[in-house]
Amino acid sequence: MTITAPAPGAALSAPDDPTQESAGHAIVRVLEEHGIPRAYVVPGESFLEVLDGLADSTIDTVVCRHEGGAAYMAEAEGKLGDLPGVVMVTRGPGAANALVALHTAWQDSTPLVLFVGLIPMAHRDREAFQEFDIRSWFDSGVKRVMVLDSAERAAETVAEAIFAARSGRPGPVVVGLPEDVLRHRVARTAHPPLPIATGGMSHHDLRALRDALHHARKPLFVTGGNDWSAESARALTGWLERQGIAAAAEWRTEGVVGFDSPSYVGPIGYGRPRATFDLLEETDLLVFIGTLPGDVVTDGYIVRQGWGKKNFLVSMDPSLRGRSGAITHHVVSKPGPFVRDLLTLDLEPNIEWAAWTARMRAQQTTFAALPGAAPRSGGATMDTLMANLVPLLDQDALVTFGAGEHTNWAHRYFPTRTFPSMLSSGNGSMGYSVPAAVTASLRFPGRQIVTIAGDGEFLMNGQELATAHQYGARPLVVVMDNQEYGTIRTHQERHHPGRVSGTQLVNPDFAGLAEAFGGLGVRVELDEEIPAAVSAALAATRTDRFALIHLVVAQRVQAY
Repeated sequence: MTITAPAPGAALSAPDDPTQESAGHAIVRVLEEHGIPRAYVVPGESFLEVLDGLADSTIDTVVCRHEGGAAYMAEAEGKLGDLPGVVMVTRGPGAANALVALHTAWQDSTPLVLFVGLIPMAHRDREAFQEFDIRSWFDSGVKRVMVLDSAERAAETVAEAIFAARSGRPGPVVVGLPEDVLRHRVARTAHPPLPIATGGMSHHDLRALRDALHHARKPLFVTGGNDWSAESARALTGWLERQGIAAAAEWRTEGVVGFDSPSYVGPIGYGRPRATFDLLEETDLLVFIGTLPGDVVTDGYIVRQGWGKKNFLVSMDPSLRGRSGAITHHVVSKPGPFVRDLLTLDLEPNIEWAAWTARMRAQQTTFAALPGAAPRSGGATMDTLMANLVPLLDQDALVTFGAGEHTNWAHRYFPTRTFPSMLSSGNGSMGYSVPAAVTASLRFPGRQIVTIAGDGEFLMNGQELATAHQYGARPLVVVMDNQEYGTIRTHQERHHPGRVSGTQLVNPDFAGLAEAFGGLGVRVELDEEIPAAVSAALAATRTDRFALIHLVVAQRVQAY
């Protein structure tokens, strides 16, 4: 196959011509005009023209230490607002390292745009240095793969990528940037943001939901996903409380209905308490908003699978990708417009609803009650840490974590009182906690950001503490060090009891690492040391640096 490209310099007009700009600069300009606040970058020679454009841009360029960490930061950015997170990496190895976050964005429905520098067009199909086939690598796990083969389409391509990432069910988009195309100069053209459809409830939808609620004795709303706003979350919470209706949270997306709300009855997902497990079968009307009854929520397609179940699904995805079980009614809507229309439903008070909600709320309150704060004799415990940390948290504190049994302490005890107040990876990806904390701290510089990390999970992207130090991010990082991959060990004990293989770890001094990266590091081995460590760590984050508590705990101790 013959690829033709402009000869080097053929399209390079005078750089001082104000009516023209390079394609690389056009990309930055359109990102800026769309309101993108930050770009997370691991630099490469393949997209130097874009980096040059960022030098004079209002977009903050966050230089990261690994493409996986950078892509996780961008994925977290996409969860925290209406716009996609933006990450830029180079070809071949850089693109491969970023793939992990694309899978997270795909399964978590997070708007994300990954820009990948590519080899010059004339070098294609020759196994050039770092050459790879961008479409075959990414096409099966993203919404679109786009390649900028025409410099004149740079502005259009950026606008289309942002639109694709945000529209319908949000997700990741990949844009390939051939190195030579980026240097060509083109006419400056405006490309305004493309509006996306947000849906809402029709009169038919409203009647169907009203009738279903009228006949329900034990209705349950389940919130999930990240396509919410603080306003829609507050509005839904208020409506549920006025109606006396219960609401649970999908695994790792707590905070839509506040932790203290009388309607909130707990999280649903892996490792859930028995009470919320039983909820899905006991309820006679289930309304999913922003999420679907998929693998994790249904405990591996076991719960809520009967075709006679009444399930209302609120999703912008017409295909309902990932759902299982019955569909009573599908409302094609994002959460915000659905809640807007829901507020028009003024229902009669229902004593049965109130009693059902109160029973489940009492179980959640008991489940989430903090253990005693007084240290016990002996080794350090997560229970004592959470008991001392939670009372000192700000009202709008935000928690981040990746995957592992350490996350259950956050699920159980962390008070998610506002949206957003929890960032995690729904695909069970380790290494997410620290990058997400960096993003949250940069986006909300006045908020308290806490990370709960495991020892195995922390070391997968802990180097991004260097990025935190460089840009003034100040999270509190708790590393629970039990010297093993705890979740896998738990599965191992179920299937091969007493045969420990491939799960044990020998760890470094995490507190020392924190100090080396420019933060405060505190090593805690005894329970009695926890109160002072928590106080010192929080004090550090309120001044000028991040802090890390290295909590050495016993193995096989779980949150529930």
